[in-house]
Amino acid sequence: MNAASPSDRRRRRGALRARRAVAALAVFLVFLVMGCATKAQGTFSKSDLAIASAAKTHRFRVELAVTPNQRAQGLMWRRHVDAASGMLFLYPQDMVIRMWMKNTLVPLDMLFIDREGRVVSVKERAVPQSLAVISSGQRARAVLELAGGTVSRLGLKRGDRILHPAFGTR
Repeated sequence: MNAASPSDRRRRRGALRARRAVAALAVFLVFLVMGCATKAQGTFSKSDLAIASAAKTHRFRVELAVTPNQRAQGLMWRRHVDAASGMLFLYPQDMVIRMWMKNTLVPLDMLFIDREGRVVSVKERAVPQSLAVISSGQRARAVLELAGGTVSRLGLKRGDRILHPAFGTR
């Protein structure tokens, strides 16, 4: 039976420490990634909103994305958006608004809204996880994201009016 030399034992201990360090790093990275996914589930204030279309008034309960971090997060990582809910993105000034669907797991309809609450453009069924830029095409003050298919189901269109305190309407 051969006894391991002191240098062999040191090499084995060093290799064992290296494997433990790699394992600890892997565990740390898993928790870091899980933490990032958890961060994506921040809290938002909620508010009632209505859309006055030609046919009737449709009511929703929406989350408000008003800070830059909230607007960046949006509806990312959600696996479902209820038919009577959505998210209203409010911007501090009129601008051409550009959005994308990265890390958004469900199709969404987007209504781009001017400062008076009029829908100025519509994007239906935005593709989940797409990096394609979705633009308002003209200056807008807000975006209302709803579950994909809501626009066609309710017959919503450009010119419809959003009733919400952010636009001075109720």
